[in-house]
Amino acid sequence: MAYEEGVVRRDPSAIIKENGKYYVWYSKSTGPTQGFGGDIEKDKVFPWDRCDIWYATSEDGWTWKEEGPAVTRGEKGAYDDRSVFTVEIMKWEDKYYLCYQTVKSPYNVRVKNQVGLAWADSPDGPWTKSEEPILSPADNGVWKGEEQDRFAVIKKGDFDSHKVHDPCIIPYKGKFYLYYKGEQMGEEITFGGRQIRHGVAIADNPKGPYVKSPYNPISNSGHEICVWPYNGGIASLITTDGPEKNTIQWAPDGINFEIKSVIPGVNAHAIGLNRTADVEKEPTEILRWGLTHIYNNGDYQSIMRFSSERKTRHVAKGVKK
Repeated sequence: MAYEEGVVRRDPSAIIKENGKYYVWYSKSTGPTQGFGGDIEKDKVFPWDRCDIWYATSEDGWTWKEEGPAVTRGEKGAYDDRSVFTVEIMKWEDKYYLCYQTVKSPYNVRVKNQVGLAWADSPDGPWTKSEEPILSPADNGVWKGEEQDRFAVIKKGDFDSHKVHDPCIIPYKGKFYLYYKGEQMGEEITFGGRQIRHGVAIADNPKGPYVKSPYNPISNSGHEICVWPYNGGIASLITTDGPEKNTIQWAPDGINFEIKSVIPGVNAHAIGLNRTADVEKEPTEILRWGLTHIYNNGDYQSIMRFSSERKTRHVAKGVKK
């Protein structure tokens, strides 16, 4: 899925292997980004605005064939009528589930996006969408004034009072853990960057209902959700924002995370993990290769493969090995 002028492809899901092929889902839109300065009813305010969810397959994990749309935007007036994007895949009991972000028009600065769900009997679809969102921002913040200023608040509310982003559902201990990124109304910039934190909502059924954990937020740092099962618990790669960015953390219960290692300089965005990896081989085995997106320019992104290696020792510069 090399760069194609005029096309945005970004935020790849995790990779699964079915029918002898690798599958990945991603956000796709066309045209440049105009931002919030013009007519937000007609313009495209972000690269992930006016997206649909597409998918591609590969026999070797290197060369990918774009197959077509999987989940498209809803009809005018629906909670997902403006954009569906930043998708993740889960397989459970021979069914496939896609969770993703949704935005309802108009897409203004203070818009509160939600999380949608679609399911199918085959990775090739057809997909049935949830009639209502499965996760929404907290409703306990209060904006200040009518101006479209996301930093002006009377009351901030919970850590996820503005947006719930980057959903990822993991089957865990007989339940379904929906991890997500929370953005707060009146978000602040700290010494660690944006004040981004993660949360989790738990359900007994893949379709929900999902109930937010009383222990939220479960992190004080992070950006895109990147989680995987390991050693009876859940591991998490924390990147981009916060005082604990560029760390791998682990929680024995999927909630109480502690730093286990530091990874200086993670050069990948919205990592799509290779779910076919042996996650019990060692904690970072699932990071050996996967997909990410690259910013080709200010308007367009494309999806590329990443790889990593595990270093077991460090030799100082000038010292003989």
